[in-house]
Amino acid sequence: MSIASATLPDDPIALRVFAQSLQAAVALHEAEIYEQALIIEKLKGQLADLRRARFGRSSEKLNEQAEQLELALEDLERAQGRRQQSFEALSAAADAGTRRSPPREAANRKPLPEHLPRERVEHEGACACPKCGGTRLRLIGTDEREVLEYVPAQFKVVVHARPKFSCRDCETVTQPPMPSLPIERGRPGAGLLAHVLVSKYCDHLPLYRQSEIYERAGVDLDRSTMAEWVGRMTGLLEPLAYAIRSHTCQGETVHADDTTVPVLDPGRGRTKTGRLWVAVRDERPWGSAVPPSVFYRYSPDRKSEQAQALLKDCRGYLHADAYAGYNCLYKAHPVNGNAHLIEVACWAHARRKIYEVYMETKSPTALTLLESIRSLFALEEEINGQTPEDRLRLRQQYAVPMLDVLKADLDSVYGKIGKKTKFAKAIRYSLKIWRGLTRYTTDGRLEISNNAAERAIRPLALGRKNWLFAGSDGGGHAAATVYTIIQTAKLNGLDPEAYLRDIISRIADHPARRIADLLPWNWAARSQSV
Repeated sequence: MSIASATLPDDPIALRVFAQSLQAAVALHEAEIYEQALIIEKLKGQLADLRRARFGRSSEKLNEQAEQLELALEDLERAQGRRQQSFEALSAAADAGTRRSPPREAANRKPLPEHLPRERVEHEGACACPKCGGTRLRLIGTDEREVLEYVPAQFKVVVHARPKFSCRDCETVTQPPMPSLPIERGRPGAGLLAHVLVSKYCDHLPLYRQSEIYERAGVDLDRSTMAEWVGRMTGLLEPLAYAIRSHTCQGETVHADDTTVPVLDPGRGRTKTGRLWVAVRDERPWGSAVPPSVFYRYSPDRKSEQAQALLKDCRGYLHADAYAGYNCLYKAHPVNGNAHLIEVACWAHARRKIYEVYMETKSPTALTLLESIRSLFALEEEINGQTPEDRLRLRQQYAVPMLDVLKADLDSVYGKIGKKTKFAKAIRYSLKIWRGLTRYTTDGRLEISNNAAERAIRPLALGRKNWLFAGSDGGGHAAATVYTIIQTAKLNGLDPEAYLRDIISRIADHPARRIADLLPWNWAARSQSV
């Protein structure tokens, strides 16, 4: 029998012994909960480290370790919740028969969002005093407790009724025009189409899984039907994606990266490897009010021509890794001598190569180099959000001397180790692009790493894991279009589904010359003013 449900003894001595046993059980449960909390925090730290490395390293083992830690965390947190419930039951039993104050809210509990709709439930009070039976009760206050509830999404049918009128004088028939639909003579509304797109490209739910979910609601939506909808929507939204691309390319600094996408190759009966490229404009780290944006582009290969096609309209500085396909963009123009773009190399990539050496060898020399690089990143955290002038001044004062010492250490270590070792290769990578690695100290608008582009790549990695492959090169282009719009909306703090719902309902009739009105930041400003 559980101690929480045991019958309380009548004898005072036995009751005292029972209370002591309850105190001991409560203390034991508190110790267990504290121990489990420590284990959870440790696992969270390990999982955070794996997540940081997961998208920068193509290791399947890292993915498996991260997934195993996710499952372990779920089990531990579930067990912690069960122990907490038992602890509360024991505490209630220990306090039985005594007057207790109402339980206090957890100190770290966040308030529920203000924008959520509120539904008030009024509970009927007592009509008579439960102690004396008196009916002369007066209200002395009301306790309120908010509970977060979920209302499942539901389908509905919208019937457009348009009355016809016939003129008795001339027999002319008049009727209100049918509102423009996203798909002419089609059945899906803007809300449904937005939900399908966001579910596939934001929540990473393949269309066949969506079909199964909708079937539970009694709605038969075939995967091939939704695939046709997606194709029509990407064509409709393409002008908006190109407007986002234009905004991205107008920035004085841009971040670029690419990742692999498996694509079906029916002619050979297997998959081939396509690429999704990303270009990011985000000037928030140096206090600019220019809206951030991200543009994706699909290509069937990774030739240098694809990098040029992505960035051909960009001017200024390019944050990127050391991919050789970018080199032609850094060359001086034969006439005016100006380079198309100026290289800003990524310290996160350089650090990762040394980190891999340290994880394999536990070399104290590699650890010393990592600590030096960590100091550079710590400075960037301190100056993030400051003006370009202040960032430049602080970098010149602190980062430049640290980089001089680091360069001397790299040269020294490289001269002492075998040139064919992995450690030498990691150091050679940094020394080869040292000018690009230190360029961020010459302009306060530049960043120490290309993390902005890597963050933009993460949704693609998650989507690739769920939808496994693109059906064709056309599917890759469609994905790039929708990712451009959804991820840019998210960068600007918008709910991508609410944004797409309104855009899809209006874009078919929207003048092409005013496509900029539908950009996420302009749409948000208009929504707030309405």
